[in-house]
Amino acid sequence: MSLFRLAAAGACLAALLSGCATRSADVAPVPSDPADFATWSCDTLHAEADRVQRKAADVAYTMDERVGNNVIALGVGATVFWPALLAMRPNGPDAAELAGLRGRYDTLQQVLTARACPPLPDTLTAEQLAALPLQVGERLVYEERQGRSAARELGLRLQSVRRGQLDFGADIAGRPLAVQWQQDASGNVVPMQSPDSLVYWTRLLRPELALGDVLSGEVHHTAGLQGRLRGQVIAVGVQTGFGRPFDAAVIELYGDVPFRSYSSRLDGVMVVDRKSGVLLRLELRSANPEFMLRRTLLRVERAE
Repeated sequence: MSLFRLAAAGACLAALLSGCATRSADVAPVPSDPADFATWSCDTLHAEADRVQRKAADVAYTMDERVGNNVIALGVGATVFWPALLAMRPNGPDAAELAGLRGRYDTLQQVLTARACPPLPDTLTAEQLAALPLQVGERLVYEERQGRSAARELGLRLQSVRRGQLDFGADIAGRPLAVQWQQDASGNVVPMQSPDSLVYWTRLLRPELALGDVLSGEVHHTAGLQGRLRGQVIAVGVQTGFGRPFDAAVIELYGDVPFRSYSSRLDGVMVVDRKSGVLLRLELRSANPEFMLRRTLLRVERAE
């Protein structure tokens, strides 16, 4: 195909894309019927609102990622992405699902207000804390090898547990890092900035991981690099280590990360505890040495 025809095809698809692609922010909510929740307790309403909010965030991320990926892809080989382009019509399944989720969440909030339901406490109960495999004050110690550098120890000491969030103090070989390491209850790390070389992930994990679940998120390096990360749960089960049981999920990883002026394939494996999101093992392989990583839990130190 001539360069002129390629350029023309790309321009045509770009025009179609600009008219068809729907971003999550443009989707209006479709309200639910409040009568559907008439017999629900306050706890059930709160639990459903949390579930709907998480699901809506996943769908919104998927929509926005698809739009961005296809815009980028036009410069590579537009015809390959035609099926994805057709799936991006404004009233497609993602937009319809997101509209329903947003409407359901809004209705749930209205019902909670009308019932004068108290907000959920920010802290966990003693029973919930006891069920976690890690207690406040304990320190996770990982052996970490990045690129071709020598092994080092990365420490994460659990400082506090709130509803949906774990706060850690981070150190390298006992040297405190000027960064707050925060994770949600699934194990996703809150974006951070640090002068130290650290790899972490966002949006990848979700509650109640099950065998066969397909995951999508991002992998980051504190040098300002970011790549796409996909995963699939290939095994689940209880693993005992360090004097405690972990409800482990094994996730096969693949994706791509920036490397020089191109991108490099990334693959690997992750093992996380499904109850707390605590990482047990992470291996990443890539031509980019910033994303060549092996992080393995060595020990759990008791609270001081």
